[in-house]
Amino acid sequence: MKKVILLLAVACTAMTFQSCDRAQANVQTLISDDCGQTWTLINPGDAIPKRIGACALKTTIPGSPMVGESHFKTTFANNVKAQIDLDYEYVIDDPLAFIKDAKYLASTNTEGDDVSGNSSRFESAENSIIDKRIKDISRDLLNTLDIVDFDQSEFEDTLLTSVNKQLKERGVHINYLSFVPEPSEQTAQAIDVATAMRIYQSKNMEDVGKQVMSNKAGATKIVIETQPKQ
Repeated sequence: MKKVILLLAVACTAMTFQSCDRAQANVQTLISDDCGQTWTLINPGDAIPKRIGACALKTTIPGSPMVGESHFKTTFANNVKAQIDLDYEYVIDDPLAFIKDAKYLASTNTEGDDVSGNSSRFESAENSIIDKRIKDISRDLLNTLDIVDFDQSEFEDTLLTSVNKQLKERGVHINYLSFVPEPSEQTAQAIDVATAMRIYQSKNMEDVGKQVMSNKAGATKIVIETQPKQ
């Protein structure tokens, strides 16, 4: 038994191009020997080769779902603007495809199982790979969509399908997303009026609806503010 242990210790010390570190199961470990031109995925449990040189790169990519968020302005039909609050969950299901667009995640002389150092750089990856495509596709879809008729659930399904088609070749899949428009107060009031008028018209009460809207528009708005006790 002592001879076996001794031989293993000598093997780990003497091997010049092989380390005894192994790829962990909770991350996806990638290495490159040509400055990121080609990459190799190390299977969980396999030894991570130890290489030397400026072009010997190594990085780790999370193997579990991650969450992202974005806030941006967009325009509906008739030049109606709104602020968008976007939340999503994504997974990198093809790390070899993903790293082609995110080579900056890799660096030399890093531990193969250390993903913590990539956290800030993953935010940049989200912005350049995921957020950009969601924004571009959203703006194309919303450009001809009336905000009064906006159906959040239906739009999210359409957006999710379109975005995943573009992200597939980049090794990313969005599991779900939440797309919430926040129009200005004036726009929100106009949406309420338009919706209410449709209801009055459906009941042949258009004149009544106009009178109600007119009275509401002329009503005084009272705002009560309470001061905290000293």
